[in-house]
Amino acid sequence: MLSTFALDTQVIQPELCTGCGACQSLCPYWGSHEGRTLCFFDCERTDGRCQQFCPRMPSDLDALRKKFFSEDTLTQEIGPFRGLYLTRAADPGIRRHAQHGGTMTALLELALKEGLIDSAVLTKSEGGLNTRSVLAVTPEDIRSCSGSSFQIAPTLAVLNEALKADKYHKIGVVGTPCKTLAVYKMMAKPLPDNDNNADHIGLVLGLFCGWGLDWNGIHDLTAKYADADKVSHMDIPPSKYHSLVLREENKEISVNLDEVTPLVRPACHGCTDMTAEFCDLSVGGARSADGWDIDKGWNQVIVRSKKGEQLLTLAREKGILEFKEVPETGLDKIKNASLGKKRSGLKYLRSLTGNADDLGYLNPSAKLFENL
Repeated sequence: MLSTFALDTQVIQPELCTGCGACQSLCPYWGSHEGRTLCFFDCERTDGRCQQFCPRMPSDLDALRKKFFSEDTLTQEIGPFRGLYLTRAADPGIRRHAQHGGTMTALLELALKEGLIDSAVLTKSEGGLNTRSVLAVTPEDIRSCSGSSFQIAPTLAVLNEALKADKYHKIGVVGTPCKTLAVYKMMAKPLPDNDNNADHIGLVLGLFCGWGLDWNGIHDLTAKYADADKVSHMDIPPSKYHSLVLREENKEISVNLDEVTPLVRPACHGCTDMTAEFCDLSVGGARSADGWDIDKGWNQVIVRSKKGEQLLTLAREKGILEFKEVPETGLDKIKNASLGKKRSGLKYLRSLTGNADDLGYLNPSAKLFENL
């Protein structure tokens, strides 16, 4: 039997809460402040949507994958897979303000223009700090959300508000792996008589993610090296650079990663998904033999569903995206990196439970992690 108490003891207290916002805007009991999820009142309900949607409450991920994806596309390393591509926005205006190649912004604008979505739930990064979640309904709204942040905003609270309002019926969602998993838990309708209009979710786009950072910690660290109000961009290059890069006006500032990693949210240590396996397509920064100076202007895209495949094909046909050849070792590198994330996540969860056979919230999905 589940209740708010279960969320508190199984998710909040062991610091597994990701701050995704899936439990919020459903009732007055849950909220957030500066990346922290807050429970304002105790609740005795055993059938609440908050615990059913939470990505850190026990889930049968194998059943969820088979419900939404073709079984012949499922892989252990990176989940559903229909293809890997290297892309960037054809519009230099999009690329100029993008985190990398602007692929996500270009795809969202195309989906809105073509009527595949009528709105999109996004995170507005403000240069990487003081993030907030928004419902974008115009191309201008979408472009204003270009860039990334390592702070975690409760994006899905805005999704819940939009679904409840019943104004938009093809809502797009962009999120990190924990957020997209929560969206698929919503779409699975665990409470069919109280599904919050889950059928109005039209497209789910995922972001590659290693981890998120403590909200105040990254703000303080940024202020140590730059004027936080003038930072327009922050990024973490490939591991060999061992740095966080801040862009302040026309200069770049490199911060040693040793100062950054202590700020990683505890919940992220228990995550086993690097590539957002529950979505229509996933987007991350490119990795190739061309080197970081070139790669930072491109994205790698994993297509997972027919809907994602159709959108990417349309973007190619209309010249919305530019494509280049994927390196021969590109897929293997992603798979190996993803497996590394899974193993580190499992190790952390086993340390929390104190039992090598107890994977915590992943227990219903243990067979997906056999031999890892």
